[in-house]
Amino acid sequence: MSSPETVVHVLRARLRAARVTYADLAQRIGMSESSIKRMFGQQDMSLSRLAHICKAAGLSMEDVLRDAADQTPHPDVLPLELESLLVAEPRLLLVAICCLGQWSLAQIVETYALTEAECVGCLAQLDRLGVIVLRPDNSYRLQVSLAFHWQPDGPAQRYLRQHVVPDYFSGDFGNDGEAVLCVPTRLTQSSAIEVVQKIRQLAAELARMQQRDLRQSAATRDGYTLLVGFRCWEFQAFTALRRPAMAAPLPLRRHQIGPRNR
Repeated sequence: MSSPETVVHVLRARLRAARVTYADLAQRIGMSESSIKRMFGQQDMSLSRLAHICKAAGLSMEDVLRDAADQTPHPDVLPLELESLLVAEPRLLLVAICCLGQWSLAQIVETYALTEAECVGCLAQLDRLGVIVLRPDNSYRLQVSLAFHWQPDGPAQRYLRQHVVPDYFSGDFGNDGEAVLCVPTRLTQSSAIEVVQKIRQLAAELARMQQRDLRQSAATRDGYTLLVGFRCWEFQAFTALRRPAMAAPLPLRRHQIGPRNR
């Protein structure tokens, strides 16, 4: 739910965009300009007062509340028990992932063997679980942030490792806009932490690009998935080729990919 402060902030921005001043608003609703300023300064108002102001200013209260909801911070992860529920129901997981990709109800039903009623049922369940807010027209608003990620070693990641990763890497990555990289490195822990931060920045940028491309027609957009892993690791077949003196490396280095410098 949006905070009162966020609603007032959005309302103020909408009034400014409509070129409605506090003086204009005071005249339209029969209050003094000082009272209007005090009301906005307190950053709180009842729904009836909000509706009155929106009507007087020619604004849509629904749009104000929707914009406020879009600006409200949302969690980056889901609780473990919620991830378990999604993984346990493949259709619900499918619809949840489609929602993360901003698919419409029509796109989901057109693409997958789900009836509209089944899909709406899944959307309603995701609404009850707090993943989305389902609107009366069966559109929805995500309740997770653009930086959303699954819990480390949680149910979804375990499902991903078992089922998704083998299928994902079975492709040849030969088409335009596709790439697969394996880059062995020797880094300090501080550098490794910096790399993880850059990966998260890339994920956020990808989410931003998705939001931007939503303005394009569905026919011009296709499904792309970024699957990134970065860890201290060594391929088991390479470990088997180690010299006896290096068979028991230090714990922080036992997983690095590729041969080591001596």
